[in-house]
Amino acid sequence: MKNFKHLFLAGLTTISLASCSDDDDGMIETDDGMEVDSPMLFATTHSGNIAGYNLETNESYSISSDANDAEGIIYDDDEDALIVASRDPLAIQYYSEVSMWDDTAEGATADFSSSGDVSSPRDIAVSGDMVVIADNADTNGDDDDTPNGRFFIYTRTADGMTLRNTVMVDFNVWGIEFVDNTLYAVVDNTNMLASFDNFLSNSADGMVDATKMIALEGIVRTHGLDYDDGTMIMSDIGSADSDSDGALHVIMDFDNKFNNTEDGATLAVGEQVRIAGASTMLGNPVNVSYDEDSGMIYVAELANGSGRVLAFSDEDSGDATPAINNMLSGVSAVYFED
Repeated sequence: MKNFKHLFLAGLTTISLASCSDDDDGMIETDDGMEVDSPMLFATTHSGNIAGYNLETNESYSISSDANDAEGIIYDDDEDALIVASRDPLAIQYYSEVSMWDDTAEGATADFSSSGDVSSPRDIAVSGDMVVIADNADTNGDDDDTPNGRFFIYTRTADGMTLRNTVMVDFNVWGIEFVDNTLYAVVDNTNMLASFDNFLSNSADGMVDATKMIALEGIVRTHGLDYDDGTMIMSDIGSADSDSDGALHVIMDFDNKFNNTEDGATLAVGEQVRIAGASTMLGNPVNVSYDEDSGMIYVAELANGSGRVLAFSDEDSGDATPAINNMLSGVSAVYFED
């Protein structure tokens, strides 16, 4: 088991990230029974380790999990649980009592896992008791000559996860995000973003067409996305072989901008803010998580330095220096919970 206690301490000296919430979200129960309302950042890795960073106390941990390779993570604050997309073994795993994890834990054991339906899971989106997994495996056997992807839709219960149906699309998939009843999905290998209105109403197996698809000027190849309170963050990995050509695109007033861009049209780069350059250390930002209250964008940067967890302000632009820069080998996804 790897242990990265105080991994974030150096980076956090440059910025204060105290929670702006007055509710019980993010409550962390300590060993002595006391509770503190702390913002947390979770990360998965391709080694299967799960890292947790308490952004208020500067404490952190990295523990082994039941996954040998993980990509995709969401924290359920109502259940104090993490949902993790495991690439080995191929399943969706559920871990409870996450607030009890710390740097002394020997490892995390999943309470339960889904059946082995997925082939190449990448990202997770949750709406109520429904869990959607983006899977980018080649499903038509043509070695990816024809774009295609799948969304696996699971119903979650207190003690299991059951596959409800599988939706196929005619583009390669990666990051996904629910905004109310609309599912947004990046169109992998392109600079495009697709939307599916009332996505969960697609309750049968089969092909589904996107409601709308637009291009994002300035992006080469998009991967990660996250939305909070009217702002959408999208990542650009550029060339997958480069560790220095990545970027983030900040799209404020996203709902109006997306609605005002016609299907098949392009959202101009002037309507976005691009963070890119040598100082950013962005090469392959494969996943992002955004907190509008603090204005912080957290990034799983896979290529630069073999893996980093970075953070930027949503007021940054151009060749910005990250406020947080910490090594995490093979990082695959991040999730912020306040």
